[in-house]
Amino acid sequence: MQAKRDFYEVLGVARDVDEATLKRTFRSLARQLHPDVSDDPDAEEKFREVAEAYEVISDAETRQRYDRYGHDGLKQSGYRSGAGNADDLGSFVSGFFGGDIFGDLFGGRRSRRGADILVEVELTLAEAADGLATRVQYAVAEECGRCIGSGAEPGSDTTVCPTCNGMGRVQAVAQSVLGRVVRQQVCPQCSGGGKVVTDPCTKCDGDGRVDGDRRLDVDVPAGIHDGQRIRLSGRGHSGGSGETPGDLFVHIHVADDPSFVRQGDDLMTRVDVSMVEATLGATISVPTLEGDLEFELEPGTQPGTVKVLRDKGMPVLQGRGRGDQHILVNVRIPRKLGDEQVRLLGEFEAQTDDSQYEEDEGFFERLKAAFR
Repeated sequence: MQAKRDFYEVLGVARDVDEATLKRTFRSLARQLHPDVSDDPDAEEKFREVAEAYEVISDAETRQRYDRYGHDGLKQSGYRSGAGNADDLGSFVSGFFGGDIFGDLFGGRRSRRGADILVEVELTLAEAADGLATRVQYAVAEECGRCIGSGAEPGSDTTVCPTCNGMGRVQAVAQSVLGRVVRQQVCPQCSGGGKVVTDPCTKCDGDGRVDGDRRLDVDVPAGIHDGQRIRLSGRGHSGGSGETPGDLFVHIHVADDPSFVRQGDDLMTRVDVSMVEATLGATISVPTLEGDLEFELEPGTQPGTVKVLRDKGMPVLQGRGRGDQHILVNVRIPRKLGDEQVRLLGEFEAQTDDSQYEEDEGFFERLKAAFR
């Protein structure tokens, strides 16, 4: 488990920060990181980290304990963060500020942004090197064409929700370790929409959305790495009438290649040669992304020698140039020999001395150098 960062560092404040500055800083961070407005796919995780830090530092008792003993002190005291356990971050943060913080931060009723969608695409190493346009297909909740997302039958009216007065959220009072807390939660009558449908749409049953199947061409840039994601704004699930749709995230998986090992933008290739080829020198064939390449191996090449082909690696993602390709020479030693071969090797060994074996840097140093 990754160690938690220092809470003052998370908030970007000094350890002697005053209450007004702390509150102002948290409001600014909430405005940047809240999942409803941030483009960062890790926004919710970062928002919870900031909310937990504020929860601790804004309370005099927990702040004092944290300043003296750090994270371990909080854990030993039985402290549990409401930010890490709250299903609704809006409800959690509203408890500190009172009322609807998100209406204050973002202006008006909190948006019912549509959910994001994640699809996976598997590429070969060659495809990742060249880049390509690939088509993805996925199920999506789309805006109903009959009611234009309102959920109401065409010609009928919607009314302002009487429970939340159109705000989409209601207040609830709860007891917590922090005392009596007023929290905000989604209105149970309108599900956060702020309006009540009296005559539901016959196509979507009042939901404002229908199930759809979407095909989309995605441009994958050259040099993309395994595990990276491509974000396509507004291509996720519909959020309802007039609301912002979610995003589509295309998760890239680059399959292992039998000929190459990737390290950043560099590639590592192993070539096998016989002990005779290594001793006398030879012209060998080396696989590259553009095809096989003839390479001259000089006489006396040692096992584990690493040669470098400049600019034969992966393209630099959204940049210029390419990485290098490192060739690791593996000298094969025969496991079985005939009597005549044993005799000849014995004669060879008798005619050589230590002066013919030059000292060289160790195998592991050469291997490490290949990845520097």
